[in-house]
Amino acid sequence: MARKCMWLCVFVMVIFVIFSGCMSQPANSAPERINTTPTVSPAITQLQYHRIYADAQGESHFDTVLIEQRLVSAAPPAPPLYLSDTGPATRDLFYSFEPGWYGDLHPSPSRQFLALLSGTVEVETSDGTVKQFGPGDIILLEDTSGKGHRSRNTGDGYLNFFVAQVPVA
Repeated sequence: MARKCMWLCVFVMVIFVIFSGCMSQPANSAPERINTTPTVSPAITQLQYHRIYADAQGESHFDTVLIEQRLVSAAPPAPPLYLSDTGPATRDLFYSFEPGWYGDLHPSPSRQFLALLSGTVEVETSDGTVKQFGPGDIILLEDTSGKGHRSRNTGDGYLNFFVAQVPVA
């Protein structure tokens, strides 16, 4: 029961981070008193995620997508926060990969966002581009056809993702 409650808490926190933009604050920023005065800050009004997609020839590639946010009063009486537009999600789940896990070229089983919770992963697209990702990184897998990508758990521990499956755009 306690484990189920813990995963529910993790799920709620991840959803909040993904959809409210809390990840966009610099990691080295010092805690500050909350300012409810609307301000414009490029570091806060945009988030980014990494995208893997397949082209017409079946080759997979990386792309970076910027998400615009605006200051809104989303949860009164809490102060305003930066929020993006909503997007559809069909299912959610968690992926965990053992230390040393390696997946050779494979397409994504569905169009899905992966939010890396813990561990480190190396992903290689079929065009030969290799990127490393760590906790807090978000990847949209859209290479559901074609050659796909390779994935490798490069850390010493488990690699854990929160996954939100989304409809085909």
